[in-house]
Amino acid sequence: MKLRYSPTSPYVRKATVTVLEKGLEARVERVATDPWATDTDLSVDNPLGKVPTLILDDGRILHDSPVICDYLDSLSESPKLIPSTGALRWDVLTMQSVGDGILEATVLYFLENEKRPAEARWTFWSERQLEKIRAALDLLERAPGCLEGPINLGQITVAVALGYVDFRLAEEDWRTRCHNLAAWYRVFSSRPSMLATVPAAPS
Repeated sequence: MKLRYSPTSPYVRKATVTVLEKGLEARVERVATDPWATDTDLSVDNPLGKVPTLILDDGRILHDSPVICDYLDSLSESPKLIPSTGALRWDVLTMQSVGDGILEATVLYFLENEKRPAEARWTFWSERQLEKIRAALDLLERAPGCLEGPINLGQITVAVALGYVDFRLAEEDWRTRCHNLAAWYRVFSSRPSMLATVPAAPS
């Protein structure tokens, strides 16, 4: 398999942590890709021009981190990152949704304030993204039990989201307000899969 990636993409990090936690690194070739490059050929594999994009051995191509992580999870039984049935399945998928929502809001904030020309930036839009991030973090702080138990994709997504908030919004001192979440993240972020995928440098 080939995983097209950008080193600072949080969605790529989510997929890569999944690869490592599932012990699939020997089966996945990483192909560096700059989605912002004018000469990129990424659209050949993904018409949306996004990473991660996973090219399977049979030629099929998967887009979007939830789809890619679901596929990777199907390749082996242990650890099972997405429960097959029951209430826990929906809890994990909902937690993935919360984490992905934090990622989306953080990416939108970054694009508005770093990629858009200063004279065209929309302060109201940026504040809305910060409100979403803070509300989601408050939700996680109030329900720390949802992050307990054996590793799952919800935990991975939330941890990657917290790391991305630190990476792109260093001034957002969420730990002061979310003590339980900070304590959980301190432990989870020390996993080898997380340490091996820390974003290299701002882009």
